[in-house]
Amino acid sequence: MTSRYIKIHLPYGKVSAIGPGKADLLEAIAQSGSISAAARQMGMSYKRAWDLVDTMNKSFQQPLVSTATGGSHGGGAQLTGLGHEVLHRYREIELKSHRAVDEELTALAGFLKPQG
Repeated sequence: MTSRYIKIHLPYGKVSAIGPGKADLLEAIAQSGSISAAARQMGMSYKRAWDLVDTMNKSFQQPLVSTATGGSHGGGAQLTGLGHEVLHRYREIELKSHRAVDEELTALAGFLKPQG
């Protein structure tokens, strides 16, 4: 769920612990069971996805994503209990904030000059 108008980030020092892109990545990992598959789905490199996961895991009290090393049984990734909780709460915050400001932001956007 990406807003046309607002983007919510939870700052942690100089980084964003979670924001819209990281939330989308968590959803993609939950659906695919894989960081590499989630990265492909989102059109980003595995390195970029891994860096985002690493930032999230280091920002919260416990990791949001757990990984299993590849091999004959394959690797994988899944959200931890905290990962599911953080994603759920983030999406709730997005939904509530969008509902609260939608009318005003739509009116404000009406004052913008047409692009192109």
